[in-house]
Amino acid sequence: MKKIPTQGIDKTTLFAHLDEISKEDLDWKNGRNFAYVYYPGEEILSVVKEAYLRFFSENALNPTAFPSLRKMENDIISMSADMLGGDEKVTGSLTTGGTESILMAVKTAREWGRVKKELTGPPEIILPATVHPAFYKAAHYFEVKFVLVPVGKDFRAVPNEVEKAITPNTVMVVASAPSYPQGVVDPIRRIGKIAKKHDLLFHVDSCIGGFMLPFLQKLKYDIPPFDFSVEGVTSISADLHKYGYASKGASVILYKNAALRKHQFYVYTAWTGGIYASPTMTGTRPGGAIAAAYAALNFIGEEGYLRLAKSCMETTLKIQAAIAEMKDIQLLTNPESTLFAIVSDTIDIYELGDEMGLLGWQIDRQQMPASLHFSINPAHEKVADLLIEDLKKALKKAKRISLNKIGKNIQIKTVRTLQRMLPGHLFDRFQEYAASKSKVGGKRSAAMYGLIGELQESGNLDDMIKDFLHQLMSPDPEDKSKSTS
Repeated sequence: MKKIPTQGIDKTTLFAHLDEISKEDLDWKNGRNFAYVYYPGEEILSVVKEAYLRFFSENALNPTAFPSLRKMENDIISMSADMLGGDEKVTGSLTTGGTESILMAVKTAREWGRVKKELTGPPEIILPATVHPAFYKAAHYFEVKFVLVPVGKDFRAVPNEVEKAITPNTVMVVASAPSYPQGVVDPIRRIGKIAKKHDLLFHVDSCIGGFMLPFLQKLKYDIPPFDFSVEGVTSISADLHKYGYASKGASVILYKNAALRKHQFYVYTAWTGGIYASPTMTGTRPGGAIAAAYAALNFIGEEGYLRLAKSCMETTLKIQAAIAEMKDIQLLTNPESTLFAIVSDTIDIYELGDEMGLLGWQIDRQQMPASLHFSINPAHEKVADLLIEDLKKALKKAKRISLNKIGKNIQIKTVRTLQRMLPGHLFDRFQEYAASKSKVGGKRSAAMYGLIGELQESGNLDDMIKDFLHQLMSPDPEDKSKSTS
């Protein structure tokens, strides 16, 4: 057990320790990662940091205590609404991230449905299969039923499938602009007409695209309508800490009008401590995140966002054009924005990801189908040529037969055989043993993703992932780093 040090340690020792334990962290400034951090350059980063620190201790829990935070939040909501095609009636809240924004949209739909609909069962939301898992999380938390509908071959939502799934208990339909895994914008206009026809809420999840697509539209890229200008859209989520370049965590949830937003609020008036009211999931809200988001919008400005969007899109198209010239890999589909995935029908795409990892690139793996995911940010402009060259090198290596591939194939075949031969309880024991022996944070993951593919139908994959997550979030018994105490 770690203990709080009996005596506080000096600043020099403390920060030396922090430097030591962060040596293995992702180096997000070098442009070799494609997720988690959206780096706009040192000038913008330094301004955002300074704004955060100026309001480091302030708390937006009580909007009357710090009117500066209330003003900044209201201005952020107003600027975001204007950017996303809203009028003066559009309102919303600042949240800690896309997941909380989505949670709030689902909670609002539940409360709205209880008031506006004659429900005969749990409220239902209709989700295309490509939506963010935060919607499943929200449905789980708020006891809302989600109804999955298939997407087309291009991975976009199919309006006819959405309409067929509507029941008397449906309260909201959802679409993405764009979907994170594939980078495609769903047919928002057609789905909006369906939602309006059936008197349903329609949420557009633009967490990844909300601060990118409007500027690509202004730059005359072919971006389909997706925002409040589309008839039927009643709410939008958009993350400031992605392409808005604010600090973590900052996102907005916007509603067509104030009446809708009221369904998001929570109030309890019978507490001995006084009246308790909060607009979002959290009580305490850090003033620093609000100030940083406010600073980002005002310091970057529309011209700055246009410049950054142009850089991202030109880099995206450059990389995609190079991929089109390579044998063995292809784009998964035809995305509109700065996100895309690559697939292959001739090599193990996860092996390619492993080879790129060995060359120093951090690229996320996806499934159904197996693919590698890229989200381009301004930091990639300077490394695009190197990425293309390394992709060519990694492709050559991924195509070769290696002992690593043979070992991976043996593992997968062993799982297939054991799954057929072993009684259920023994196969469960085998999975528990395999999970306990798996190495967290290894350099290669192709074998792991291959095994996951085999175990999808076994019934215990969720438990295995929970065990893996527990292992990942537990102290490492082999950690040799020096303690600060």
